[in-house]
Amino acid sequence: MNLLLLSSSRAHNSEYLAPSLAAIDETLGAIRNVLFIPYAGVRINYDDYLAMVQQALTPRGITLQSIHHHENPLTAITNAEALMVGGGNTFALLAKLYEFGIIDVIRQKIAAGMPYIGWSAGSNIAGLSIRTTNDMPIIEPPSFRALALLPLQLNPHYTDFVPVGFHGETRDMRLAEFMQIDPDTPIIGLPEGTLLRLNAEKLSYQGNENAYLFCGGCKTAIAPAADLSALLNR
Repeated sequence: MNLLLLSSSRAHNSEYLAPSLAAIDETLGAIRNVLFIPYAGVRINYDDYLAMVQQALTPRGITLQSIHHHENPLTAITNAEALMVGGGNTFALLAKLYEFGIIDVIRQKIAAGMPYIGWSAGSNIAGLSIRTTNDMPIIEPPSFRALALLPLQLNPHYTDFVPVGFHGETRDMRLAEFMQIDPDTPIIGLPEGTLLRLNAEKLSYQGNENAYLFCGGCKTAIAPAADLSALLNR
């Protein structure tokens, strides 16, 4: 498989997708026509979302078509050369994938080598389920089970920051709750501006700071450039 899973669309005060453009080019190779899925967009309409992403990718010679402009989403996926899935609300995104019945064909196309690029919610759905998303469940999908492209859970936008005077659950506490219920399933916490790259059978972490692996009640640092391929065989 050929996956690029970004924690976020920006890093610090960067332009949209700017930190990841080189990785996007590497993932797509010679492909310049990409199908975009904007279904995670809730506070932005799909046309505006498409325009924003297209503006970021135009200098790279990449042309987007959005699945919401196609009469038949299943046909759009079937004919796609590459797939790009934007961030927003993960529950809204997964609900639409179930509504249009396109989860299986997405899996099949990716298994056959179609490049997949996602960020935030678009990365969340590449894991086993969306049970470790940060998003509010504003809509109920038929299942929390996602694309299961990786045999693990993802937590984009990961941070261990705790504001002074904050008395709610921290991110680590929420992930600890998941580990209590499901101790054998790994979770990768991806800080903003970092990514996972799966190319063939190699899964690697890329970023300028540590990511974190949560599993079995333990939190372990993942260093930049770490090879995480062993997680694929769990």
